[in-house]
Amino acid sequence: MNIARRKFPIVFSLVFLSQFSYAQSGSGSSYLIYGLIGVGLLLLVFAVLTLADNLIQIEGKKMGVDTNKNDLGIFPKVSSIFSQKAPNFVGNGESFHSFSKGFDLKLAGEATGEIKEVHTNRYALRPTDFIGMSPIPKVVVAAGDEVKAGDVIFFDKKRPNIMYVSPVSGEIVEVKRGAKRAIAEVIILADKEVSYKEITAPDLSNTDRDTLKNFFLENGVWAMFNQRPFDIVADEDVIPRDIFISTFSTAPLALDYRLLIEGNEVAFQKGLDALNMMTDGSVHLGLDGRGGEPADGFKLAKGVKKNYFAGKHPAGNVGVQIHNTAPIKGSDVVWTLDVQDVITIGKLFTEGRYDVSRVISLAGAQVKNPSIIKTYQGANIGDLVSGNLSDEKLRIIAGDVLTGKQTTEDEFLGFDDTQISVIREGDDYEAFGWLLPITPRPSISGTFPNFLYPNFKFEGETNTHGEKRAFVVSGQYESVLPMDIYPQHLMKAIMAGDFERMEGLGINELSEEDLAVCEFVCTSKMPLQSILREGLDMMRTQA
Repeated sequence: MNIARRKFPIVFSLVFLSQFSYAQSGSGSSYLIYGLIGVGLLLLVFAVLTLADNLIQIEGKKMGVDTNKNDLGIFPKVSSIFSQKAPNFVGNGESFHSFSKGFDLKLAGEATGEIKEVHTNRYALRPTDFIGMSPIPKVVVAAGDEVKAGDVIFFDKKRPNIMYVSPVSGEIVEVKRGAKRAIAEVIILADKEVSYKEITAPDLSNTDRDTLKNFFLENGVWAMFNQRPFDIVADEDVIPRDIFISTFSTAPLALDYRLLIEGNEVAFQKGLDALNMMTDGSVHLGLDGRGGEPADGFKLAKGVKKNYFAGKHPAGNVGVQIHNTAPIKGSDVVWTLDVQDVITIGKLFTEGRYDVSRVISLAGAQVKNPSIIKTYQGANIGDLVSGNLSDEKLRIIAGDVLTGKQTTEDEFLGFDDTQISVIREGDDYEAFGWLLPITPRPSISGTFPNFLYPNFKFEGETNTHGEKRAFVVSGQYESVLPMDIYPQHLMKAIMAGDFERMEGLGINELSEEDLAVCEFVCTSKMPLQSILREGLDMMRTQA
């Protein structure tokens, strides 16, 4: 109705002009009159059809139909006409999603070559890696104790059933405390050869979910179950609607996940089998549909729903994949896991041990020899980068450059970290940088003609090239986020503390990594990831 009202003045004006023309030129202008009336009628018909199309879309969403996937409506979407076609390796019954929105941050220093095994001297397990954990968990070890990989280190007093266990064997050398005596990290001096706690896993063909749940709680892998909404360690009393695993990453300088599955196909499948028993729904596998065929361990996985995704970053984010396959609605709870977490779960059954060996990338333009490294969860960063960094002023990031945290050589990899990025510290002032674009840099701005060299890899730095500005609606976020939400309105709702609007705008579907590329392109230089975490924590405390 609103559209028809907007179109009515146009039609009225056209008719008025036609009558005016007729009065001026007499009967000789009848063709012009009929033409203008015809145009007006066409506009009126278009307005009615557009209104009908919008109503169909609204009703479809109310009924739970994915209107984007099914191209619901009277008019076909332009994206459905020009979108990328599914590759030949996408099988029957497997979905394919191609995104036109997104932005690839192409940086120099990608890690390539063979996997190098590096066993560092020290490892750490940190309570701060787990959102919502009490700052002072119950630590069951003390300095001087000997532990094996899989032995319990601490547990959360609020959720005492979930055990957090040692990644390696060795001696506890320090229980390090922070402000207000909070536990910052438990540091382990590792043995040269890792020894493992013996674990007897239940037979998946002859067990039930409760037995399997208790087994996971006792042996440390429950901490790998990430629950959405809120991105926290999963609630042991809630059965997830579905479980989602992304088998590729589109983040800057990310690993090729085909390296992770090589030699671990059996453990990966066993992990999927176990996960299928933990949900009443489905285990969804997000596969890379951008070009090269996925590894056989992913492509031939059994007992899962396979969904292929193509497009720029953040197409590889599990949150984007959830939104475009089975969105979180109402009181839905889903779990997400990383590929290497699934392999760890599988090895509980295939090898009877808690093996958190991790393949990570050491990448960035300021790394002398970017490398793919095999180590263990929580490894000391200084040992991993020793002798391999340039002499410039650097920033070491645990994670990718969009979502990672600034760290130092004295610190340790986080529980979920599979990447170390090293870039130049951009603490220098660049006069008239936007007027004199001399140094190439990644940007969506037309100020820099990046479209002329689409495959150029930039040398990253931390300079934001501008200060914090007014938070204005620009449409930039929507252009790089392939999700049917309005991020800017959501951010303002969080800042205003409007819980109802936050939920209505889709906060339960988001994690910080989903908005990382929005933060990168933000003209206002707003810390979107921090704002989102504040909103998620507010929603969690109100739940």
